[in-house]
Amino acid sequence: MTATTSSSAATATPSPLADATRDEASLRRFLHGLPGVDQVGVEQRAAGLGTRSIKKAAKLWAIDTAISMVDLTTLEGADTRGKVRALAAKAMRPDPDRPDTPKVAAVCVYPDMVETAVEALRGTGIHVASVATGFPAGRTSREIKLADTKIAVDAGAAEIDMVIDRGAFLEGRFMAVFEEIQAIKAACGDAHLKVILETGELATYDNVRRASWLALLAGGDFIKTSTGKVSPAATLPVTHVMLQAVRDWFVQTGELRGVKPAGGIRTTKDAIKYLVAVHEVAGEQWLTPDLFRFGASSLLNDLLLQRRTQADGHYSGPDYVTVD
Repeated sequence: MTATTSSSAATATPSPLADATRDEASLRRFLHGLPGVDQVGVEQRAAGLGTRSIKKAAKLWAIDTAISMVDLTTLEGADTRGKVRALAAKAMRPDPDRPDTPKVAAVCVYPDMVETAVEALRGTGIHVASVATGFPAGRTSREIKLADTKIAVDAGAAEIDMVIDRGAFLEGRFMAVFEEIQAIKAACGDAHLKVILETGELATYDNVRRASWLALLAGGDFIKTSTGKVSPAATLPVTHVMLQAVRDWFVQTGELRGVKPAGGIRTTKDAIKYLVAVHEVAGEQWLTPDLFRFGASSLLNDLLLQRRTQADGHYSGPDYVTVD
């Protein structure tokens, strides 16, 4: 079986699963036919993996890997072009005194700030991502969601982070959610699509599994836990369920899709727990920014401090890095 990433422009469901999306009844039957999640089991496994000890050399590798997976984000009403440029500068050189520090994966902004971010990051290899579709609530018409996406893509966004209609999902209107994701995917053109499930509002692990598969069936390149605006946001057990989904998707289709936990991941210790989960649940090939991201800007500061500690053998205070 040849591993491939999903085509950004394609919206067709892979042939092994095409029958699942034939109509509302087929989609409902497929999603409700997925194996139930053992709540106790997934929580115990997440807790167990979180206790793994990491030796010094491996810890430095893990820190650098986590830095390279960060989507450095500013999503505030008070965002300015100057703030976005400053964020782009930090994305390029997270620790100016340590030029061997990896660059981050992407800078994520609102659609009206995409052009500024693109100009600041041109030629660096760092992606510009944009939230869209009425982020964070998504409570607007599909026409506006498509227009929001088009504004971001036309301004140069290489990645779009969309929110699903949680209300429609919780009502069981799965085809409406599926078709909307497909429409946004088509509007993305060559840009990659990250589908935000807002798992804190889905209530159960079974719903997280169903929403993950629904997003994958509709063509999402990544499935993302949260907007960061709802609590709880990312958790290890939820991320386990999503990692299982992309692993099982790969087994059935040969396509590699990514996972992005976002919100509430603030420390290096937390990030390493997630990397252990990626390795143990999905597999080593997911340990790349192409397939795993952290949506956690404050995390970067702690990663940089811990990186200095590993390199220098003593703790460096927050005065040594820029604090967002």
